[in-house]
Amino acid sequence: MDFDFSEDQQSLRDAVRRWVEKGYGFERRKGIVAAGGFDRAAYGELAELGLTALTVPEAHGGLGQGAVDAMVAMEELGRGIVLEPLAQAFIASRVLAGHAPEAVQADWLPRIASGEALVVLAHQERKARYRLDVCEAKAAQAQSGYALTATKSIVPAGDQADAFLVPAQLDGRTALFLVERSASGVTTRGYRTQDESRSAELTLENAPATLVTTDGQAALELAVDTGIAAVCAEAVGVMDQTVSLTVEYMNQRKQFGVPIASFQALRHRVADMKMQLELARSMSYYASLKLDEEPAERRRAMARAKVQLGQSMRFVGQQSVQLHGGIGVTDEYIGSHYFKKLTQLEMTYGDTLHHLGEVSARMQDTAGVFA
Repeated sequence: MDFDFSEDQQSLRDAVRRWVEKGYGFERRKGIVAAGGFDRAAYGELAELGLTALTVPEAHGGLGQGAVDAMVAMEELGRGIVLEPLAQAFIASRVLAGHAPEAVQADWLPRIASGEALVVLAHQERKARYRLDVCEAKAAQAQSGYALTATKSIVPAGDQADAFLVPAQLDGRTALFLVERSASGVTTRGYRTQDESRSAELTLENAPATLVTTDGQAALELAVDTGIAAVCAEAVGVMDQTVSLTVEYMNQRKQFGVPIASFQALRHRVADMKMQLELARSMSYYASLKLDEEPAERRRAMARAKVQLGQSMRFVGQQSVQLHGGIGVTDEYIGSHYFKKLTQLEMTYGDTLHHLGEVSARMQDTAGVFA
């Protein structure tokens, strides 16, 4: 199998990396954090680069690219710990293109592609933990469509988004709906999260909604799996930059008159960090390549990838802090922000322990050494 990136993918990587290095420096990021953790102007710049259109079908104004292209973009955004939730554009475009009626696609996909509309997934409920089959949100038919009553938590950029993809119970089964933030009965409460990005609590009280699909469980699983693949790619970028920062610091920091990078024990720890990074990178590739498989295989692959990524993120983040010493946890130093990002990514769409349980539950009868 050829794992080389195409010329177009390399060009995409170079373009996103240049924007991160020149247009999204640490000082700009700190300004966005101080303003609340989301900047519509920065999201617009991602749209100008074509990233919001990346996985939107060409028929709806997008570029029609696949999961590997999205992975390349997310890796580079991870290097700059970019706060704006580009992954939500990938989630929304894949779910709407795969499950929504043509009229809904024609209405929303061109706006997602242009960056005019930010559509985010709002699925997390307090009692659900990471389970996708637990949903207390209710939907009922109304004169002009449907009305939703729900409370959803940790909705990415929820008080800034233009619309939400919301799973809810309809006639005893999970369906997926699209709800506009400007609709009546919609209330949001925004806040900053651990990694300094913006999320919100979303409350719906008989809010008018558009039905995306009655097969909401399948659509929700696709949405979360798309998110997991994006998280894995983003984490690889964060870890790659974390390792680079650590090595740079070790070459500068001196103890007993010599750089600490010359100490063999510390060099071994950096080698272990690099090994964990490469294990994570390979499993991120695996997740993206499996995103188009049939649902059962796709779900198994995402759980496996998230277990390895979770282990790698924890190891790389903790070792980086240890090797930096006290400066590694100060807010003024960028390394601490990479550590916080890794901490949050490990819990996004299910932490390591949850996905270890998923891997175990999805093992087939032939699994084992002698299979």
